[in-house]
Amino acid sequence: MNRTLVYLVLALVGVCILPWLVSENGYVLRVMTLLMLFAAMAQSWNIVGGLANQISLGHAAFFGLGAYTSTILLIRVGLSPWLGLMAGMAVAAAAGALLSLPTMRLKGHYFALATLAFGEVMRTMGNSWSSVTGGPAGISVPLVPDGGWALMQFNSSRPYFYIMLAALLVITGIYWKISTSRLGYELRAVKANVDSAEVIGIHTARTKMLAATISAGLMGACGVLYAQFNFFFDPDSVFSLVSVSVRIALICIIGGIGTVAGPIIGACFLLPLEELFNATLSSAGAGLSQLAFGLILILIILIEPRGLQALYQRLVLRRSV
Repeated sequence: MNRTLVYLVLALVGVCILPWLVSENGYVLRVMTLLMLFAAMAQSWNIVGGLANQISLGHAAFFGLGAYTSTILLIRVGLSPWLGLMAGMAVAAAAGALLSLPTMRLKGHYFALATLAFGEVMRTMGNSWSSVTGGPAGISVPLVPDGGWALMQFNSSRPYFYIMLAALLVITGIYWKISTSRLGYELRAVKANVDSAEVIGIHTARTKMLAATISAGLMGACGVLYAQFNFFFDPDSVFSLVSVSVRIALICIIGGIGTVAGPIIGACFLLPLEELFNATLSSAGAGLSQLAFGLILILIILIEPRGLQALYQRLVLRRSV
């Protein structure tokens, strides 16, 4: 058996054991669960931001659409969250396709600003459309004491951890499949040079639109899982520019944008570091933890712009020489 495969299997077994080493409803397990979720979200973003180099700052819109779609359907018609997951993916994917129509000809910061504006529009709509979304007061997932797997409601946080882990594995598998398929090579060609890609016969707008649709749908699925895990959310949390869109982009950039392992490495580094600073430095002064966190991110980018994965490979190569 391939040595890399053996390491991956051992790592997966180790991750599956972790929830049993901590309290089933404790703070540590919650952070671990959110880490899995944000790694999955970053992997979804990586399809567009990594393969096609279309830096989206509006993926929070798809995340929020997934969360609201499944929760509203559960409240209004009693639809199971598992079916709501499919509905949330469909709504988010449709939104991603519609957004692609006017924006996929845009490049660089113009595309980033357009997606940012879309995310802010969705946040404003969420706050204004109180009859559907609950407005600034937010919306709660109906709690059913014996909901179990049928309603994705558990008394312990461990099942949520495994659901988020499964989502990460599935989305990572989809990313890997895309990256090694014709679509992946076409996206890399678009990333390298749009004009050259069109000369060799690649329909660049259609290629980027397909990638954006898949990415948006997967992001919507993550929104559904977050809603079921958190039980309460509002427009400012699920449509947040900083907490969602910017954070998942940073996870990819720090870990290694455009790589399979990058989002996972980035999430395993950034989220625990953020929690550590919040726990140790917040009491020392307002904004001090964010300042320290930002300085470390800047330092990493200055040392190795390609991310932690590239930094590790560079150190291994230097040691072997």
